[in-house]
Amino acid sequence: MISYEFPINERIRTLLRLEDLYDRTAVLAARDHALDHHMALTGLFEIMEVASRADLKSDLLQELERQRQALAALRHNPHISEDALERILADIEDTHGQLLQMTGKVGQYLRENEWLMAIKQRMAIPGGACEFDLPSYHFWQQQAPDRRKADLDRWLSPLMPIRQGISIVLRLLRDSAKVSHFTARQGAFQQMSGGKTIQMLRVTLPTDLPVVPELSANRYAINIRFIQPSTSGERTRLVEADIEFALSYCNL
Repeated sequence: MISYEFPINERIRTLLRLEDLYDRTAVLAARDHALDHHMALTGLFEIMEVASRADLKSDLLQELERQRQALAALRHNPHISEDALERILADIEDTHGQLLQMTGKVGQYLRENEWLMAIKQRMAIPGGACEFDLPSYHFWQQQAPDRRKADLDRWLSPLMPIRQGISIVLRLLRDSAKVSHFTARQGAFQQMSGGKTIQMLRVTLPTDLPVVPELSANRYAINIRFIQPSTSGERTRLVEADIEFALSYCNL
């Protein structure tokens, strides 16, 4: 099965974007090739820009505290695994503490590194990070992979509490999913929301079914249409067959 997640508000949209950026950057930073580390730096700069929203850290702190209180009330519930509950509560406490220790604007220490900011500025220009533009960056790329990895880890580590907070919030959001099964008649589906608050929707389909969902939603209605994906530049077309799918409603 393949799932497509659709955030309904800007806050969840930002968290999903950052989750993708952190995951991609971590994979690239763990490799050895200089080009992978170049792309890891690109990811680092993107994380810095997205995470520098003034209210992101406070949003995470508030949400973690709200979830801590809600989960703590479930202690001694016979239907809840005590071990699993204590693990998630410990993760929340630890991450909350690390976020509180972060001072100043997120990524400010990167902005104070003139060498990194010169690279960031040149990367904004197509082909602008060539060796003749940034000789010192070219020198860094020729260093041993372990040295480059150590530098990337040093630059990324102070941003990791943000990643841990996002991971916890999105894990709880996904675990809240209430799944229903529907059929989209001739590739289209609509459901009235009745004013209910939904933070994320997830559409799940068989992997071998050559269709992708397009979704729009607000507090009043959910609209999904299934289209045939095209990589050849042809105009996308609405699927005319009936499509069976699972729809998950996620809300913290």
